[in-house]
Amino acid sequence: MVLGERELAIGFRLIGFKDVVEVTPATAQAEFRRVVDSGEFSLVIASQSIAGALSESQRMHAEASLKPLVVFVPTPTGEYEVESISALAKRVLGVSLAMPG
Repeated sequence: MVLGERELAIGFRLIGFKDVVEVTPATAQAEFRRVVDSGEFSLVIASQSIAGALSESQRMHAEASLKPLVVFVPTPTGEYEVESISALAKRVLGVSLAMPG
């Protein structure tokens, strides 16, 4: 499932994704909750702007969730925060890539 702005939604539809929902800041929280709570999807790709529209508890749930796995991608405007590979591994796999030292 992909949740994002019109440009992001169009882009994913063009590459063949069928489960795409265009959201606005006003609809982001409700759509995110609906998709995550449905149990229908194992992966949710969402625009980082959606992360900003979520409540703190929704963001924490998204970061801790493995089913569905929630991945935030850069917004179409190009503004984004980069999650390091080690932080992603820790969040998704529960393992630390840091070398003991």
